[in-house]
Amino acid sequence: MDKALVGMCVNERRFVKIPPKLAYGSEGVAGVIPPNAVLHFDVLLIDLWNLEDEVQIQTYFKPEKCPRTVQVSDFVRYHYNGTFLDGTLFDSSHNRMRTYDTYVGIGWLIPGMDQGLLGMCVGEKRIITIPPFLAYGEGGDGKDIPGQASLVFDVVLLDLHNPKDGIAIENQHVPESCERRSQTGDFLRYHYNGTLLDGTLFDSSYSRNRTYDTYVGKGYVIAGMDEGLLGVCTGEKRRIIIPPHLGYGEEGRGKIPGSAVLVFDIHVVDFHNPSDSVGITVNYKPSNCTVLSKKGDYLKYHYNASLQDGTLLDSTHSLGKTYNIVLGSGQVVVGMDMGLQDMCVGERRTVVIPPHLGYGEDGVEGEVPGSAVLVFDIELLELVSGLPEGYMFVWNGEVSPNLFEEIDQNHDGEVLLEEFSEYIQAQVDSGKGKLAPGFDFEKIVKNMFTNQDRDGNGKVTAEEFKLKDQEAKEEHDEL
Repeated sequence: MDKALVGMCVNERRFVKIPPKLAYGSEGVAGVIPPNAVLHFDVLLIDLWNLEDEVQIQTYFKPEKCPRTVQVSDFVRYHYNGTFLDGTLFDSSHNRMRTYDTYVGIGWLIPGMDQGLLGMCVGEKRIITIPPFLAYGEGGDGKDIPGQASLVFDVVLLDLHNPKDGIAIENQHVPESCERRSQTGDFLRYHYNGTLLDGTLFDSSYSRNRTYDTYVGKGYVIAGMDEGLLGVCTGEKRRIIIPPHLGYGEEGRGKIPGSAVLVFDIHVVDFHNPSDSVGITVNYKPSNCTVLSKKGDYLKYHYNASLQDGTLLDSTHSLGKTYNIVLGSGQVVVGMDMGLQDMCVGERRTVVIPPHLGYGEDGVEGEVPGSAVLVFDIELLELVSGLPEGYMFVWNGEVSPNLFEEIDQNHDGEVLLEEFSEYIQAQVDSGKGKLAPGFDFEKIVKNMFTNQDRDGNGKVTAEEFKLKDQEAKEEHDEL
């Protein structure tokens, strides 16, 4: 038998005939093999090894890019099929649909696997053959692996990190103009693709067609993302690689397995701070700039409105007409009211409005995203000076001492809305009086009349009628 087994391969089958002189000779084996018996053996070789054997590694796939390899004390996640030398399967992580997760080189694995995993790249596939004295030895594992068995592991490495790792940042695109970088307490809007180290996609804001919006440095996101989003510019693209102890840890979450390294490819759309005010940049100012816009003035202007990433939202140029408002009357968002202050005709400026002075967290459905910073490029074309605050109508000259009698055209001691309206219209047409610009005539007059009609009966009497400076510290928009 010593001679017959020499040169055999695993899984080779031989029929061996041994004469008595090379077997048990003239004595035989009492009760089993008679003297001078010729022995016949049907042999199938299942396993073989030598005390001088070492772990054998056969790499059959290796990624082109291999920025990092497994080192002692790294934590790895891998799939494997475990077989004996004859191909018999004894275990598979694929069948359990869960990776095997462990530290390498610190004794958590059999010695041969500790050696066989060193130097692997994420995505690499290799076959690791381990002799029994570097596996489970003479006793086997007591279940599926017999004693003195050589083991063959077909391994694909999915993930690796070290407990000492911090996040890694790879800048993919940084805008040439970066006037401001994100800081703790800022509110960011960004898009992202989230993958595992092997490229498996687990989440994407693009698929939801909505940015992820959050405060930075305040614990609203995982620790690694909190750190990775600091110092970014609007429009910047970067890759953030987050080890599990700064991600979702040993337990994982949803589609993210436990102890997984996360890779986020992010694109920063905009950011602001809740303490931000309106930003104004004057791009052009005429040499003659003495009349400046103020609250109550009627303004006509052109604008292009966009997001910070340049996405165009709206433009008066495309509509072919100006946008007309009374400044400070609430006809536009608060930030625009602020941005149009102290502007002269012909001036061009860029106004940046944070969301709390714009359209807030909700935005405008289908038009302006929630929590969006708005950028307006404005040109003021016309300015009509408004009235003093609190006035809807003022006299351009002296007020008649018999004002009520002049308004009461039929002299019945009562003024109706129609009489009141006709009189105000006549004063405006003749240039004796001026209405607040930019408002509907009928609404202004009705408002003025209602303020004078103190008992609400639809008529104004001489006792009810008062000029504004005659009011006893009452605040009304009236004559």
